[in-house]
Amino acid sequence: MQAVVLAAGEGTRLRPLTEDKPKGMVEVAGKPILTHCFEQLIELGAEELLVVVGYKKQVIINHYEDEFEGVPITYTHQREQLGLAHALLTVEDDVEDDFMLMLGDNIFQANLQDVINRQREERADAAFLVEEVPWEEASRYGVCDTNKYGEITEVIEKPEDPPSNLVMTGFYTVTPAIFHACHLVQPSNRGEYEISDAIDLLLHSGRTIDAIRMNGWRNDIGYPEDRDEAEERLQGDVDPDLAAENLAASE
Repeated sequence: MQAVVLAAGEGTRLRPLTEDKPKGMVEVAGKPILTHCFEQLIELGAEELLVVVGYKKQVIINHYEDEFEGVPITYTHQREQLGLAHALLTVEDDVEDDFMLMLGDNIFQANLQDVINRQREERADAAFLVEEVPWEEASRYGVCDTNKYGEITEVIEKPEDPPSNLVMTGFYTVTPAIFHACHLVQPSNRGEYEISDAIDLLLHSGRTIDAIRMNGWRNDIGYPEDRDEAEERLQGDVDPDLAAENLAASE
């Protein structure tokens, strides 16, 4: 399975951390966010990394060159930062089949394999990880509206008045049908082509879309305090049962 990583963003809200490097190269717990992403995707079976670069792209290219841990990297260039659906279209000619998609500014310690398994088992056109966030934070994300059965009926990007606090997290598995949807997406109020709008188009066209509730945690590294929180979580992410067993063994 190929894996696409969207890493073209400038990260203006992360300044001064991104004055001399793109957002994906900001370090969390001693290594760039992109390294965390690549390691997880390779654990999930990625055989090729398709990395979309843009702002200060040469910093990424010089750092990773043409492979990571033996897995080849192909770079594509988003010349203007016009949204995630726009970025995704840069890899259309390189994608061969179903693929993983990860936003390159997220740190995950979660059930990503469940997303892959569900999409394969259900032969769905897309599957993605969702989580509940505090209501006051929901407007930062693509928000999922649901019916009375809990099924996702609509995805809305950064709504002023969120219909729910269930949001997309930045990890998906999708079929190439997503590219057709991306071509149909119209600019949002922010002037960007949103990936949530592409997912919404697939939903309304009757495509099979599965949403998997997150078990674990993730941090969207949008602000310096998000980076600090992710570092604390990674450094303290110890299974309490395992820690108790180790303590008992040492005694």
